[in-house]
Amino acid sequence: MTDARRLFGTDGIRGTANVEPVTAETMVRLGRALGAWTRREVGRCRVVIGRDTRRSGDMLESALTAGLCAAGADVLQAGALPTPAVALLTREFAAAAGVVVSASHNPAADNGVKLFAHDGFKLPDAVEVEIEGLMAGGADAPPAATGAEIGTAVRVEDASARYVDAMIATVPSLASLRGVRVVLDCAHGAAYRVAPEVFRVLGASVVALGVDPDGDNINQDAGALHPETLQARVVAEQAHLGMAFDGDADRVVLVDETGTVVDGDEILAMLGLERLVAGTLPSATVVATVMSNLGLEVALQAKGGRLVRTQVGDRYVVEAMRQGGYPVGGEQSGHIILLEHSTTGDGVLAALQVLRLMVETGRPLSELRQRMRRFPQSLVNVRVARRRELQELPRVQETIQRITAAMGERGRVLVRYSGTEPLVRVMVEGEEADRVRAYAEEIAAAVAEAASA
Repeated sequence: MTDARRLFGTDGIRGTANVEPVTAETMVRLGRALGAWTRREVGRCRVVIGRDTRRSGDMLESALTAGLCAAGADVLQAGALPTPAVALLTREFAAAAGVVVSASHNPAADNGVKLFAHDGFKLPDAVEVEIEGLMAGGADAPPAATGAEIGTAVRVEDASARYVDAMIATVPSLASLRGVRVVLDCAHGAAYRVAPEVFRVLGASVVALGVDPDGDNINQDAGALHPETLQARVVAEQAHLGMAFDGDADRVVLVDETGTVVDGDEILAMLGLERLVAGTLPSATVVATVMSNLGLEVALQAKGGRLVRTQVGDRYVVEAMRQGGYPVGGEQSGHIILLEHSTTGDGVLAALQVLRLMVETGRPLSELRQRMRRFPQSLVNVRVARRRELQELPRVQETIQRITAAMGERGRVLVRYSGTEPLVRVMVEGEEADRVRAYAEEIAAAVAEAASA
């Protein structure tokens, strides 16, 4: 993130709703700036807005709509809909931009905004800098639209149906899921209507949890961050598959028929290895972040593939995928990006593709997930008073290098600063849990000693 970009982080603007910068006043300014930018680029145009189910969503959507219309942009309001659905509609309606009002997995009191370009990919950093400049006003601020130039706003009545149809089209081999039982936890969020509908249309027996949003219960003891209820329900219902989405449904955590959680790394292993073995994975490459388990990398290498790692954040995963022409990528947290079908992480799409694999192979998820063996991992956080370059701490570097050499290709060390707290995060992976834990504590001790010097 550049110094000039103060409002936007790696995933848009986010914070407590009705506290700056997530206020109606700032959203009007953002809407006017985005509308002015789109008019400057392509003339009069349309912008799609979707949101999750938070109480503050109506307020922020209304403010953004007012700002966009004041700048001369026409607004298509899609209502409560997953983030990937907004990206899809942006492309389908040939809109100049898409806007998602959501704070994803955050508590209900938070909210935020994510922006998509006309092609359904997140706006580049440089454009967000331009938009912040337009929000600041001054001599370069464009004039407000007047008369017939003022934009209009309409509801997209078939927004949900369009997304459901698009999802079903990604699995043409699944003519019917009759006899398949699935349990969904929609976290009282954006997928509460569309996710159950997708699987019901395909003929599955659906048990739907977290589908009663009241504006205040999104992500509350539900969804991808809290799969415990889903795990128990999958076992009780003798279901074939469970899936838990986060608030805006751009990620998913699965549960197999035994009640065991299946994370993003294991999903990447299943979908990546399927294509790798079939010879349909370009450059034999899957993209993930530095936090993905070493087991994913080892599983791909065993079949002649490789893992390209990026810094944490699905934005960086997508950038690497587009630059290298790699269609499969994602994060351990459950952001799964399949560029053949979507431009962003899509929890419903990922779950569908895993279910397709289960049906086509005739194998349960508990067996398919064994294509990757998870390496033991130990994570230790070290609180520091000030941020010093890790490369400038000799004992820390010596310890890291010695432990890395001792583990060889069957181990991994990652030491980095937290992006939000005064912490150094020490992560060690290897084949033996006790040794991994000891190595992590040894590095953490070296960091703590250096931090106190």
